[in-house]
Amino acid sequence: MRINQTRKRENASLRIQKQKGPVQMQQARGGQFFGQVAAIAMVMLQVLIFLAAQADSRQVKQPKPDPQDAVATARWLVSQNVWGVLNTIADDLGGAPFGNVVSFSDGLPNKGTGVPYFYLTTLDPTAKYALKDERASFTASEYPVGTCRKIDPENPTCAKITLMGKLKILNGSSEEAEFGQNALFTKHPEMKNWPKEHGFQVYKLTIENIFMIDWFGGPKPITPDQYLHPNKSRNTLDSPLWK
Repeated sequence: MRINQTRKRENASLRIQKQKGPVQMQQARGGQFFGQVAAIAMVMLQVLIFLAAQADSRQVKQPKPDPQDAVATARWLVSQNVWGVLNTIADDLGGAPFGNVVSFSDGLPNKGTGVPYFYLTTLDPTAKYALKDERASFTASEYPVGTCRKIDPENPTCAKITLMGKLKILNGSSEEAEFGQNALFTKHPEMKNWPKEHGFQVYKLTIENIFMIDWFGGPKPITPDQYLHPNKSRNTLDSPLWK
């Protein structure tokens, strides 16, 4: 009898140990799973923080001016944007207009000059066309800035501007080229690492005509002189645009 009771105790003990084994394994696996989830969440959080920092470095928003102040609105619209559509004349397409999405900068954040600078390569059609025919236009919208909210980009109250003139390549050793490159690299840090062998150079649009809509009632009449020298009416002396 004692032997049977001893064997029963041993068998019961073995059954308990076998039952504990899977439970412990499940607990271990559960711990590993939640540890992996926590690690992934931490990585995702770091990525989001990095992206937010990049967004902040590219675009520092200022309040939108009163729509009645056309010149201030035009300058604000160009200063607050970081990309737009640059249009050139495609000589190999019978002179058809060729539009291309490009990054640009008109100066350091919140210190824009109004003149858009571009970092282009002749490996892309835009720069190649401009070297043959400098006529160009550049369009930017308020919509990417985020201040149009839920209204459609074509709504007149969501401002849009088209600058028309000549797209010119800058002398790489000039002070203005240095200024333009610094303005571009500040808002677009990735440009610093673009392949040197691709021959990127700084271009600028010399402005001859302006078309802007920021409210109902049609385009606002703005001359290039008014746009480029907004303080002239205050009898202030303007420094060179690129300083």
